[in-house]
Amino acid sequence: MNEPVFHVGQRVRIADRTPPVHHRVPSYAKGQVGVIERVCGLHGEPEKFIRGDGKPPQRIYRVRIPQPELWTSYEGTEGDKLEIEIFEHWLEAAE
Repeated sequence: MNEPVFHVGQRVRIADRTPPVHHRVPSYAKGQVGVIERVCGLHGEPEKFIRGDGKPPQRIYRVRIPQPELWTSYEGTEGDKLEIEIFEHWLEAAE
């Protein structure tokens, strides 16, 4: 299998799109910038699994996003973070 496209500590943006098929990216995370916290394993792509496929498997990354950047009315501390696992094809390098 190919090497990971992104590495731990790298800033990434989660794509802001809404395909007409099943996908596992919550709307509040779309378009957000975070940092790769961990490179996880490979798993079948959910957009293809719903049609009975899922090959080739896609790499998953754990992305850390500061919660105050997700919700403007967030009342927790500045250090609170959300960690979310996102498929590679939903990520792009952030400036």
